[in-house]
Amino acid sequence: MSARNRCAIPWLTFRRAISDRAMHIVSARVSELTWRMLMRVWNVVWLEVCVLFVFVMSAAADAADEHPYAIVDTGQVRCYDNWREIVYPKPGDPFDGQDAQYQGNAPAYRDNGDGTISDLVTKLMWEKSPGPKVTYARSHAQSGSCRTAGHDDWLLPTIKELYSLINFSGEDVDPRSVSTAGVRPFIDTDSFGFSYGDLKKGERIIDSQMATSTKYVSTTMHGDETMFGVNFADGRIKGYPIRSRRPGMPAKEFYVYYVRGNPDYGKNDFHDNGDQTITDRATGLMWLQLDSGLLQAGPRGDGRMNWQQALRWAEELEFAGHSDWRLPNIKELQSIVDYTRSPDTSNAAAIDPLFKSTIIRDPLGRIDFGFYWSSMTHKHGGLGEAAAYVAFGRSPGWMPGRFGQYELLDVHGAGSQRSDPKAGDPGRFPRGRGPQGDVIRIYNLVRPVREGMAQRRDHGPPLQAIPPRRPGRPPGPPLRGRGRRGR
Repeated sequence: MSARNRCAIPWLTFRRAISDRAMHIVSARVSELTWRMLMRVWNVVWLEVCVLFVFVMSAAADAADEHPYAIVDTGQVRCYDNWREIVYPKPGDPFDGQDAQYQGNAPAYRDNGDGTISDLVTKLMWEKSPGPKVTYARSHAQSGSCRTAGHDDWLLPTIKELYSLINFSGEDVDPRSVSTAGVRPFIDTDSFGFSYGDLKKGERIIDSQMATSTKYVSTTMHGDETMFGVNFADGRIKGYPIRSRRPGMPAKEFYVYYVRGNPDYGKNDFHDNGDQTITDRATGLMWLQLDSGLLQAGPRGDGRMNWQQALRWAEELEFAGHSDWRLPNIKELQSIVDYTRSPDTSNAAAIDPLFKSTIIRDPLGRIDFGFYWSSMTHKHGGLGEAAAYVAFGRSPGWMPGRFGQYELLDVHGAGSQRSDPKAGDPGRFPRGRGPQGDVIRIYNLVRPVREGMAQRRDHGPPLQAIPPRRPGRPPGPPLRGRGRRGR
């Protein structure tokens, strides 16, 4: 082998080694660049996920920053006709314009891990669990000594504060039922503690009424001093007696969620726009100053409509240069109740005097004010035969007396929230419906609304199976019961 060839072998070995090392370095460099690129993409994606999460969680809080009285959406996502669930109607279809088709401020709660829940929409802080039932008097007394999570400013909520928690994904329960299996209450039980009535103590399942600080400015029944409470078992606002009517008998007891924060929540800021509309600057909603009665709407020209007619009239209404009017959801409608007014004390509806309300006559010929439809179905027994309304006048019921006669009494107060069948003949209910004989009108008044946070939705979840209907049973809760308070 020549000297040249002998020298070439080490050189080739060296060159190969250098080449392999270079390739390794290049390969490592490419891998490093690839890794850095992947990490950069991951960081961007993670940042976007974090931003999206923060946005979702803070969107409700941003709405509350803009409007101190931000209304939480009802949580209803299913549409119904006069009986059962249906696919979302298209514009112009029958039953178009109902609650599920308009989404507002989605409920957003944060568990603080210290026995409290923060509502990111309303900026109110709540006790997570209500504790045992107490009388109305004790519910007031205990608020002053409550120190949950170290706070000393807990209060008994107003009716508007407490109603902010109601969620209409729940279902009205039959008061005669002895089981809660498959029943869903009208509150987010993932965030809040809740209990139905204790059957072992002789209570009904629906005996889960919650106390508020809002007293009725008039009286109910035969002069009962009355508090407005929310029943998360059956999804209603009703007036409850705060003292026992019978000497020696204990006063009715209630559950209590104490609240703190946002002193402006529930306070309206109405502005007359000068065109027969009213804007509530606290909620961002614009209301019709007149109601359907004063506009002589409806098939009879008296403003009274069944639920389907009310939906269509509101959706098709053009007024004050706006064509996007709609039937309000029940929480929007309740937001304009003025609980300092009543027919008995103000000779007016329970609403700010800026609004104009149709005067009606009750079955006894007394001057009164109407029930107003909401766009929300009040589900009962798996069916959607009833829709919710707010009574801006008395909330009357036919109560049985000792000798078989019936008396028409204000059983729950102006400002209550109940429900009516969506359609049919009110004559089928000559003595009302339910334990207090709630007067059934079916043809109710309408006060349209626009603006706010409502966004139109085109479709909802898959339809649920239709439960079998009991033959011969009228829609809704039982027709009659003994005149027991507490429903």
